[in-house]
Amino acid sequence: MAEPRTEEPISGRPRSLWRDRDFGVFWTAQTLSVVGDSFALIALPLLVLHATGSVAQMGLLTAVAGAAAVGAGVFAGVVVDRTDRRRLLIGCDLARLGLYALIPLVWAFGPQIWLLYVVLPLAEAVGMLFSVAYVTVVKGLVPVDRLTEANGRLNATAAAAGVVGPMLAGLVAAWFGPAAAVGVDAVSFGVSAVCLAFVRFRVRGQAPDAPAGGSAAAVGGWRAMRREMGAGATFLWRHPVLRGLTALLSVFCFLTLGLNDLIIYHLKHDLGQGDGAVGTVFAVGALGTVAGALLVAPIRHRLGFGTTWIGGVAVCGLALAAVGSAGSVVGVAALAAAFLGCGSVSGTCSMSLRQEVTPDHLLGRVTSVFWTIHYSAAPVGAAVLTWAAQRYGTAAVCLVAGVCCLLTALVALFTPVRTPRPERSGSPA
Repeated sequence: MAEPRTEEPISGRPRSLWRDRDFGVFWTAQTLSVVGDSFALIALPLLVLHATGSVAQMGLLTAVAGAAAVGAGVFAGVVVDRTDRRRLLIGCDLARLGLYALIPLVWAFGPQIWLLYVVLPLAEAVGMLFSVAYVTVVKGLVPVDRLTEANGRLNATAAAAGVVGPMLAGLVAAWFGPAAAVGVDAVSFGVSAVCLAFVRFRVRGQAPDAPAGGSAAAVGGWRAMRREMGAGATFLWRHPVLRGLTALLSVFCFLTLGLNDLIIYHLKHDLGQGDGAVGTVFAVGALGTVAGALLVAPIRHRLGFGTTWIGGVAVCGLALAAVGSAGSVVGVAALAAAFLGCGSVSGTCSMSLRQEVTPDHLLGRVTSVFWTIHYSAAPVGAAVLTWAAQRYGTAAVCLVAGVCCLLTALVALFTPVRTPRPERSGSPA
């Protein structure tokens, strides 16, 4: 097992991200993992659709899994800030390896929808823990002024892998069935765990408010746990930009979490396309994510945070409004690319700002509270939108959701989120 990294280059100048060994290994691990994730992104909705033919069932499963992620998010920040983050990441990968491997094993004896309602919520809960830890360790790999660049590169290469992943997932699903595609995702988590074992992170001191012993189990019961979670919420509330982002993203996530299900249903039900077309559309969409992730650093540098974030959300709204009316695979793919590309720009900006302004010992808890709040209504949104799509059609639902996203961007113009350089204002006391 690699030892923690304790030194920067002797020259004092930032090491190129291309030459940073630890960032490179971490980068590779996450890219390979995303290839597997893209298999599950396609395969899980297809499993439900093949077994039930219902987009409402797809949305319900998404909602249940999302609710599990929200529940895990309540405690994730405390766990991340009180444990060895590398070991936590590896443990999460191994847990998801075991969970997702169950699906193809059981599905070999016939469809078992109940299994998805057990495995996916557990996997999403573990995934939330991993995601919170992921945000904190990136800050331990690169200097603060390189965070947007690092996040952009991570997102870009992950999305590039996502170009190949959905296409392969569609082919595997068509040839061997969606359950086999889920098995590929399980293997990717094992590969990621092995790579993470060789990454060294900067040594971080124990949080100043940490109790003796440093583990979440030793915090002295529920009251102490609640106090620790409250520290993240207090920081979030006192920072005007993060506070505004939390509220606005709550609406945005409510409107967009079910988009993947809507796209798949539109392609399969409305346009009569096969599994291969579904994979192709998501692969093209991933190209948009690549472009957005590569462009976010220079765009934010030139236009500032507020314009970049708000503009990204506005374009997402336009793309979402049109996707349900697109009459061809090419049109759906282009709109998906526009949505995912601008979503990548806004999402990378949001994550980078949170890393820049939050003290390291609070970053896990702030991230956990941030995601838990703005994601809490999203599962309900996924269930509502997919139910409405089955009843009223995808075109009408996407139009309404897209217009609401545009209104969210408009509201943001009247909040501190419009601030060009919030990272320079410092952290709230």
